[in-house]
Amino acid sequence: MRQVAITGIGVTAPGGVGTKNFWDLLTSGRTATRRISTFDPSPFRSQIAAEVDFDAAAAGLSPQQERRMDRAAQFAVVTALEAVADSGTGFDDVDPHRFGVTIGSAVGATTGLDTEYRTVSDGGRLELVDHRYAVPHLYNYLVPSSFSAEVALAVGAEGPNTVVSTGCTSGLDAVGHAAELIREGSAEVMVAGATDAPISPITVACFDAIKATTPRNDDAEHASRPFDRTRNGFVLGEGCAVFVLEELGRARARGAHVYAVVAGHASRCNAFHMTGLRPDGREMAEAITVALGEAGINPDQVDYVNAHGSGTRQNDRHETAAIKRSLGEHAFRVPVSSIKSMVGHSLGAIGSIEIAASVLAMEHGVVPPTANLTTPDPECDLDYVPITARELRVDTVVSVGSGFGGFQTAMVLTKPGGAR
Repeated sequence: MRQVAITGIGVTAPGGVGTKNFWDLLTSGRTATRRISTFDPSPFRSQIAAEVDFDAAAAGLSPQQERRMDRAAQFAVVTALEAVADSGTGFDDVDPHRFGVTIGSAVGATTGLDTEYRTVSDGGRLELVDHRYAVPHLYNYLVPSSFSAEVALAVGAEGPNTVVSTGCTSGLDAVGHAAELIREGSAEVMVAGATDAPISPITVACFDAIKATTPRNDDAEHASRPFDRTRNGFVLGEGCAVFVLEELGRARARGAHVYAVVAGHASRCNAFHMTGLRPDGREMAEAITVALGEAGINPDQVDYVNAHGSGTRQNDRHETAAIKRSLGEHAFRVPVSSIKSMVGHSLGAIGSIEIAASVLAMEHGVVPPTANLTTPDPECDLDYVPITARELRVDTVVSVGSGFGGFQTAMVLTKPGGAR
């Protein structure tokens, strides 16, 4: 089987644009959650989020690109270019028809559509909207396929081009799909990842309606508390992570730095409830088991589990059960942590952002912590790496995701030499 290497990483996340800033935030245990600044959140139950301090012009986008692209698409282009630069290749030797793009997104151009609706409806006053006030490229906001098209245009990829939208597992599934295209020989190189910029009134209202987000508005810094007994909902976020994936032999032949190998990927759906989870974690456990089987790795070879860890009671209980079910006794020995405690939950993008954290944990031999975990929950009795990052040799990571609609995904990442 053709092996798939990660040779470039780009990250745009709360707390700082760029991979280095992202990793510095995680390893310091700092949080990037704060009161929402892009609109007045006062009418809402949850008024906090993890925002990206993003300046499109400073990031290198032209005024035309700023005008044409929604915020999430801007994230994707800037982040993809960072990943390509990090990979150390311009792809001149690759047939452009075998160079593809896969981008994941849960909610598409939510920010742009929300803003434009308020503009063309005069703040909701007009039932019959006036299209003359809309941005000329409004159609690009409507179709999420514009995200992958913009990235392809930026990097010169003319091969397979796909948008993956599986809710909060989109970031994992987009990278998994890209890896599969390389394994089967449909592409030699893929630029893959996910982006979302959902911090808008309509998104906040949606999660307020089901009380999924935390109302801890008076302490934004400590509001995201995965696996903590005092948790009461997740913190919304935004961001993007993109990777360069290529066949391992090709990467080695050109002398590329190989961060990791995408060794296994599996997804399942619980077919149970749009927002509910069974407490036994059976579907996530199945995804982990199948991904490990595809990678040829035993449960006791896993060095770190990068958790979904949203900070809701049902997710934390479900995920803890899934890790125990799939890893057996080794579940009590392996460190598990959630970076959502620091960068919030950026919906479709978070899976790719968590892949970046997993790869960097292998690269630097450091497991990022679960910030704000001060009051252990007896129902969650694994090693969640509370508060402080931990130095540890990491050769194999399982990164998991769980999404509304019942989506459950697991990805296995290993060092180029494989698991110990």
